Amino acid sequence: MTPQTQNWLGARLKAERQARGWTQREVAEAVAAAMGDQLTTDVATLVDYVKRWERGRAGVGARYRAALADAFGIPQGRLFDPPEAEDDPVQRRAFLSATAAMGLAITPLDPGASTRRRIGADLVDRLRRRTARLRQLDDVLGGIDTFRVYAAEVSATRRLLGRATYSEATGRGLLGVLAEQTQQAGWAALDSGRMAEAGALFRDSMTAASEAGSTALMGNSLALMSYQRVSAGRRGTVEADAACRVVSPQTPAAVRALLHERAAWAHAVAGPGHSGRVEESLDKARAAIAEADDPAPDWARWVDEVELQIMTGRCWTVLKRPDRAVPALEWALSRYDDSHARDKSLYLSWLTEAHLEARDIDEAARTLTRAIELGADVASARPRQRVRAVIGRLRPHAFEPRVAEAIDRARSLSLV
Repeated sequence: MTPQTQNWLGARLKAERQARGWTQREVAEAVAAAMGDQLTTDVATLVDYVKRWERGRAGVGARYRAALADAFGIPQGRLFDPPEAEDDPVQRRAFLSATAAMGLAITPLDPGASTRRRIGADLVDRLRRRTARLRQLDDVLGGIDTFRVYAAEVSATRRLLGRATYSEATGRGLLGVLAEQTQQAGWAALDSGRMAEAGALFRDSMTAASEAGSTALMGNSLALMSYQRVSAGRRGTVEADAACRVVSPQTPAAVRALLHERAAWAHAVAGPGHSGRVEESLDKARAAIAEADDPAPDWARWVDEVELQIMTGRCWTVLKRPDRAVPALEWALSRYDDSHARDKSLYLSWLTEAHLEARDIDEAARTLTRAIELGADVASARPRQRVRAVIGRLRPHAFEPRVAEAIDRARSLSLV
């Protein structure tokens, strides 16, 4: 094994360990359990081996390779084979460095090894932490890039539920993790334009959340079902209202805020006759955020005043109230970092429409150009769909220089 390969393997083993939330000692203990009677050393010595492997100071022998693959639940070929020579080495190094730094791994935690023994709450905790770390990918990548990663996690947890043995409490915990993972996979499917798959995954998440007995996850499943229906051009108010009824005052405030703001969106898209329900839902979301001092699940931690103002602006945009939409969106977007390129591009497209409603064509074109620049390189179907829709509204003003510039920029990036 060359030094370069040892360094690559060390980074890979470290990333897989961190993705599971394991210490080096926990890896050593898992290797010892996998080797059983074949182990000829103690765990303390194995810990030293793990340290040397991760630093690229030593190669991994055949029997330890089998045990490591068994411990991580990954086929040996996938764990130990280095990247193909024809891959771009710069991009691969950058990706491996990023995933290692974030504590992520793109290989699912395969339950194969675990199915031969009883599992407990510690594995559920590791899976939950892993799911939270993988969720961070959605901050920087679009659903086209993340869907297969999240779908693989769902498949691995489903296999674990079907093959392992565990207590009733552990089973409920696993089902809760599965509900989270299925929601994330459904969100990536929606973001990549796979609407039918998104709907099916959100329904599956509802089943898992119900079996887990988690009203918070049930509410989120219903809210996501509503969002998918609205995104597909159908009415989603029934599911959105049901999501708000499922939860209780004991539900974390961030979750209640999330469900109420998604209900506001469903009612806004339903038309002007729902303006009262929109106002009511936004007020309830605002009240929940104001009291959000209790621990929130990872999947709802991003809900804050900025997100609420963005949803407020979106709602009033579709209800053709630019006087209320523009201030909310401008306030929120001034606080929204460009690193969240996909989401900021989407929100800028709503601000563009709000400026159109206010008949400020020049500012609308300027805002759309910013949205195009931010969303052009993101592997997501939604920014492209939004840009096309907004450009359709701008075309009657194509004689305006800034509008013509925005349309030309979109055309140069193959967005229209």
